[in-house]
Amino acid sequence: MTKATLLKKIGEQIAALRQEQGLSQSDLARLAGKDRQSIHKVEKGQMNASVFYLSEIATALKTTIADIVNIE
Repeated sequence: MTKATLLKKIGEQIAALRQEQGLSQSDLARLAGKDRQSIHKVEKGQMNASVFYLSEIATALKTTIADIVNIE
């Protein structure tokens, strides 16, 4: 799997988890202490988020990093 493919899949997983909870990108950004633009970039696979960043997103989504990176 290429880096671009992996980042895109992780972003899609974050977007799916966010949408399952009825959250907008702005809502997730607020809960995670981030800005909406960076959430957008992560969800589109345009930003290589650090493990700590993913941890903050996971906490905001009430899930784990493992759930975010659990891709097939």
